[in-house]
Amino acid sequence: MRIKCPLCGERDLREFYYQGADVALHRPAPDAGPAVWDDYLYTRDNPAGVTRDLWQHEYGCGAWLLVQRNTVTHEILNVTLAKNGGGHAD
Repeated sequence: MRIKCPLCGERDLREFYYQGADVALHRPAPDAGPAVWDDYLYTRDNPAGVTRDLWQHEYGCGAWLLVQRNTVTHEILNVTLAKNGGGHAD
């Protein structure tokens, strides 16, 4: 699989670090309560199909990326830079 970094161009998967689903960009408020935090920390979907994941171009520019991909076909649908402040991408 190859990922097209917005800053470096297309690169081999081995240059990237997979962080997981983009749930990390949607962190609950500190006072959200134990049930909300438990769900955030331990409950994960295992979808077959299109997902949005957080990856870092670890052996390249170091940028954090939002990668939209299909887990069934391994097709990369979209790659954007991850941004601070709510997890919105370009």
